Amino acid sequence: MPTSKLTLNVQSEIGKLEAVMLHYPGPEVENMTPKNAQRALYSDILNLSIAQKEYAQLKGVLEKTSLVYKVSDLLEKVLEIPGQRLSLLQKICVTEQVEDYFDYLLELSSSQLTKILIEGLPMQVKTLTDFLKEEYYALQPLYNFYFTRDTSVTIGNTSLVCKMANTVRMRESVIMDAIFNSGLFFNGKITNMYDASQNNPSVKIEGGDVLVAREDVLLIGSGARTSPQAIDLLIQELCREKLSKRHVIVQQLPETPESFIHLDMVFTFLDKNTAMVYKPLILNSNPYKTVHIQIENGKVVKIAPMNNIPAALKKLGMEVEPVICGGRADDWDQEREQWHSGANFLAIAPGKVISYARNINTLEELNKKGFEIVRADDVISGKFDMGTSGKCVVTLDGSELPRGGGGPRCMTMPLRRQ
Repeated sequence: MPTSKLTLNVQSEIGKLEAVMLHYPGPEVENMTPKNAQRALYSDILNLSIAQKEYAQLKGVLEKTSLVYKVSDLLEKVLEIPGQRLSLLQKICVTEQVEDYFDYLLELSSSQLTKILIEGLPMQVKTLTDFLKEEYYALQPLYNFYFTRDTSVTIGNTSLVCKMANTVRMRESVIMDAIFNSGLFFNGKITNMYDASQNNPSVKIEGGDVLVAREDVLLIGSGARTSPQAIDLLIQELCREKLSKRHVIVQQLPETPESFIHLDMVFTFLDKNTAMVYKPLILNSNPYKTVHIQIENGKVVKIAPMNNIPAALKKLGMEVEPVICGGRADDWDQEREQWHSGANFLAIAPGKVISYARNINTLEELNKKGFEIVRADDVISGKFDMGTSGKCVVTLDGSELPRGGGGPRCMTMPLRRQ
């Protein structure tokens, strides 16, 4: 882990990735059964050993190109500071109604406490009330924490700590807030949407719905995980900065199926002038609105409908050629590959992106557009040099990770881009 503080700065989705935050999936993923999978926001349970091998490919590629910060390492450092430990534990114990465990948790070593806060704390059954709960955990495992994108977003020099749509993920945000607010690792501003919302239950926002298109342009999805009220609140926060002009493009998303949970499951940037899109939702005629919100000198001056995201971007001087997730030939291929995160790409530099190998029709479409298809293992071993290559897609094995409902962008939280 770097010794000097990193200054947060993300002004686009495709600038060369310089620093990123990850969480390596661990026992918390395995602490799930078919009985509680749905509550954990999964449609299936994962084979952890295979998921870890697949994730190791992502981590290995990123370590070749960027500084990699691990959530568990940062959390352990925060917990070594008595005041920070006390504050974090108080917040967790109160919000999750486990005050009885506070003294026990406070006495643990930082490494033990880090493990418990991520992997879960089994309940000590001491009362009839506890027994009748039929609950194994006092603190639930953070089953979804390897999707680090969702809990916070770097917008310019600001870390936006998100207000999660489901309480099973709330502790993830609490941990991220403690990491950013500790002052140990990063220079930058912090906006906490839990604090800003003042407990308004209609406010919910997750990072998979927020894309930094350009320094002055944000794309935001509004659907199952991000509400219009949260977008309005975020716009209020942006208005405080009083920049001359900013633009927010909002894309409504279907509430179902679950593969549409975030905007980055249907639209991601690949290069300065190329984006991966799920055609039925982004390009075809449908009932879901695209809205352009214009901000000038700290005030919303215009809200207007647009045909779609590419049309809205074009109006702002960003010509984006769409590449079709699942290929152009078959609607079923498009639907199948979108389900397996076929539109969810992470750019590590302009025209250099990471994807799953399983989405063969999507990769074929990219290949036609001049992207070389490369195996992650060849990048990690040094057989393929991304620094000297042209446009390329680095492919990860993806049999288990996609079961969690996300792709490479979901699993990475960029901290700094060129």
